[in-house]
Amino acid sequence: MRKSLVSITFMLGLFAPTAAFSAEKTVTLAVQNMFCAACPFTVKSSLQSVPGVKTVLVSFENKTAIVVFDDTKTNLQALTKATTDAGYPSAPKG
Repeated sequence: MRKSLVSITFMLGLFAPTAAFSAEKTVTLAVQNMFCAACPFTVKSSLQSVPGVKTVLVSFENKTAIVVFDDTKTNLQALTKATTDAGYPSAPKG
């Protein structure tokens, strides 16, 4: 009986949906080249276009973007690439 239970548990782990193992992550990016009040809109738009991004808050004053994302759908490299491709290089702050 115990052997069967262990086997069933193992099989469930193999076939469980990926979403069950996803984690919502938050990163603060230091964003370069934001010189006018319109720049944060471009940065926000570039980050929102990345699949898996849930929320974006861009601060012109602090030159930062706080991004909440699903780590099973995207990663830090994709986020920094999105801003860089839009003309605003970024890197994790801190």
